[in-house]
Amino acid sequence: MTDVPKIELRNVSKRFGPKVVLDNLSLTVTRGTSLIVIGGSGTGKSVMLKCVLGILRPDKGEIFVDGKNVLKMSASDREENLRKFGMLFQGGALFDSLSVWENVAFGLIQGRKMKRKKAKDIAIEKLAKVGLGAEVGALYPAELSGGMQKRVGLARAIATDPEIIFFDEPTTGLDPIMADVINDLIIDSVKDLGATALSITHDMSSARKIADELAMIYKGEIIWKGPRSQIDDSGNEYVDQFIHGRAEGPIKMEVLKP
Repeated sequence: MTDVPKIELRNVSKRFGPKVVLDNLSLTVTRGTSLIVIGGSGTGKSVMLKCVLGILRPDKGEIFVDGKNVLKMSASDREENLRKFGMLFQGGALFDSLSVWENVAFGLIQGRKMKRKKAKDIAIEKLAKVGLGAEVGALYPAELSGGMQKRVGLARAIATDPEIIFFDEPTTGLDPIMADVINDLIIDSVKDLGATALSITHDMSSARKIADELAMIYKGEIIWKGPRSQIDDSGNEYVDQFIHGRAEGPIKMEVLKP
């Protein structure tokens, strides 16, 4: 079982009307590794994650988690499969009407039907893991800075001790120092849990720090995948242009000019 990929996408395609977002995309995430998928806005990164989670259903292709085809699971099996996942959303996605600890414990209370007292104890413990004291648990999201909200989002992502964690643009909107703090917390959290991590980002400093492997998506396809150490010598002109942020190259940005 250990040689079975934790996540595998085979020839996955998804379109919205005439727009093809995923085009026969194939990707393997090895158990216990941290894989980051890089690529520009609108290249299909978020749609890929939503297909794995079952939020979207691909038009064709197969998606496996621990060797099981998630697209052929019964409703109860899908629900059980989702228990393996934790997610740090791009915008934090905290519930404004819930306190910080209730946000962190949401999956425990609603998903696992855990008693509130026990769930609160775990929430406070997870907040401590991301450097936030118990007093923060009584606050509400509106009372937190952007960096603190991101840390609360990370605490929620690890609250259920997931086997797989998805990170959706984890450092977006943060200053460079706080972004690096979040990167370190992500590395520590994944290591502590022994989890498999799949992240999507266009922040190359973050990608270089937290990835074991990197893959690049372009026009709905994975065009390169390899160890982090090889990203600067990928031999792929699209990858080279993207990681160095150059306007000139094979990737053409559509800019409307007056």
